[in-house]
Amino acid sequence: MKNLSLLALAMVMSVSSAFAGGLLTNTNQSAQFARMMSRNASNEIDATYFNPAGLTQLQNGWHFQLANQTVFQTRKIESTYPLLTNVQSDGVAKYEGDVTVPLFPSSFAVYKKGKSAFSFGFGINSGGGTAEYDNGLPSFESQIAAIPPLFSSMGVSTTGYQSDIYFNGTSAFWGLQFNYSYEVNDKFSFGVGLRGLIANNTYEGYIRDIKVNPNFPAMGLDGSYILAGTVIAGAGQAGLLTDEQVAGYTAQVADKEVDTKQTGFGLTPILSVNFSPNDKWNISAKYEFRTKLTVKNDTKIDQTGMYTDGEESRTDVPAILAFGVDYLAFDKLKLSGSYTNYFDKDVEWGDGRGVNYNTIDYAFGLEYRFSERFRASAGYQYTASGVAENWRNDITHSLSSSTLACGIAYGISDRLVLDLGVMYSIYSPSTREFVGNTYYTETYGRDNLAFAIGLSYSIFK
Repeated sequence: MKNLSLLALAMVMSVSSAFAGGLLTNTNQSAQFARMMSRNASNEIDATYFNPAGLTQLQNGWHFQLANQTVFQTRKIESTYPLLTNVQSDGVAKYEGDVTVPLFPSSFAVYKKGKSAFSFGFGINSGGGTAEYDNGLPSFESQIAAIPPLFSSMGVSTTGYQSDIYFNGTSAFWGLQFNYSYEVNDKFSFGVGLRGLIANNTYEGYIRDIKVNPNFPAMGLDGSYILAGTVIAGAGQAGLLTDEQVAGYTAQVADKEVDTKQTGFGLTPILSVNFSPNDKWNISAKYEFRTKLTVKNDTKIDQTGMYTDGEESRTDVPAILAFGVDYLAFDKLKLSGSYTNYFDKDVEWGDGRGVNYNTIDYAFGLEYRFSERFRASAGYQYTASGVAENWRNDITHSLSSSTLACGIAYGISDRLVLDLGVMYSIYSPSTREFVGNTYYTETYGRDNLAFAIGLSYSIFK
């Protein structure tokens, strides 16, 4: 029987990026993104994140934006592991985990004067979700499901099991970004920036009250559900197990609980360039260096032995290369395209799993100006996940996806603009085969819905 301390291991990787971007990266950093998707060549205030070099095209003065997104995601897992109760009765065991993010804020501030622009950005650059599995995961339950066959092999006929499993994990990497942008001439500008990432992960969960239904009259067992530890103790007294086996099995079926927090800090240098050959075209490129980040455990409870208080581990965020093109087809219609490469393959994830190639985003958007104050936009993004099959499991899995977006921008006044957007992501299900002593499959799927609102205000000089 495997050690149930897998609970702690699950928590390490359970909350990855829940939104747009690579394995650990959120690129949904503005309300404009939520209504258009393609923002890599932005020359509005959200260029603070997407294209710092483009900020030199703003009017002289102060520019501010405050935005929030509300995100709902459901993660769906199906397993055919034969020992699971629902597989034996229904042919498949189904699990769902809800990720709810009522507040996913971002804010920008820019001061532009002459050829220079100074900017500040704040947002959740990685994580940001709360993943909650009320019924656990297949990797949890499959270990408990192995207990009845074990007891039956000792001559104690056992067919079922019960347990109380719960897991809740949160993860947020808060980013504080500073940029300086300079206009070399009326066509070319560049930007340099630095982002500080503050990591904050919390993991809480337990496996409790593992019960089985042994039928063994000689031990007074009549098929009723009782604690597995009680059965093990009785088997030891009956001579079915040695004292060493009793101690080992009792430890494995005992209640397990974890309550820990991880914190860390890392720095991300950022370079960007912007080229506007004429009034119709705007072309950008940005490179974010790899963020070297170490997190440290602050553990209150660890009954698994895997979350030593004060222990450190690496959680690097991959480098990013992004290109963008905006084209003003005519006075009222703007077309946009973006390409973003997340260098996931170059990061050592530390868990032995592989990445075949980098995650890549392809995004397209359009914006139509109905009047000086009212604009409508729509967009599409395809994310190609590059993880190897053995990277996917019930704890964490990256899936290719298609995201649709639409929204509006309304000028409440010459200085105040309201942005509203909605995004819906359709993930491609993926099935992994597990081959060993027992053959089974697991299928992973998701759906994602996000709403965004933003207010921008400018003080022109």
